[in-house]
Amino acid sequence: MTERFEATRRILRRVAAGALLAALAACAGLKPAPNAPAANSAGMQTNALQTNASYHGRFAVRYTDSNGVQRNAYGNFDLQQQGENATLQLLNPLGQTMARVVASPSGATLELPDRPTQTAPDVQGLMQRALGFPLPIDGLRYWLKPAISPDSPARTQTDPATGRMRQIEQDGWTIDYVAYADDAQTALIKRVNLSRADPALDVKLVLDR
Repeated sequence: MTERFEATRRILRRVAAGALLAALAACAGLKPAPNAPAANSAGMQTNALQTNASYHGRFAVRYTDSNGVQRNAYGNFDLQQQGENATLQLLNPLGQTMARVVASPSGATLELPDRPTQTAPDVQGLMQRALGFPLPIDGLRYWLKPAISPDSPARTQTDPATGRMRQIEQDGWTIDYVAYADDAQTALIKRVNLSRADPALDVKLVLDR
């Protein structure tokens, strides 16, 4: 009887471990919202967010400041993700740091040259106040996969010829995937455009990896 009980416990432990691994692969440590969709409108499942990832490339931002004047910012960016934490560094064309943003579940910090470090619970609001434009860091960690964030509903379009993501609409943003790597077997993004209407903002990213 004891041997049968121990065998049953071992089986249950294996099943529980398998379920835990599957949950970690799907969530990568992030807790989805209760209304998170199991699949997007194109019938594609939300891709798992890798625990660690890094992206390097160039950015160009067009936005309207608080005085109604249209402005542009451009340079290089470096986005590092470690679990639920993300660090975004913006550099001007000369390689000098424009801003460094660290986002975590506990809040966000923003470092600007020759200024005191700023903190806030909301990374987008922090960037809006300090830089004049927000960048959706939480969404970018998924959209650059490309995948939808599990935290809110989304609409997607895919290329029927390749099956690659063509567009995502989520959280007020429209993400257009302009170019992928030449290798048709991969979903490695080379160019992506992000835009939103309110506040008006256009972001172009070229990924060098």
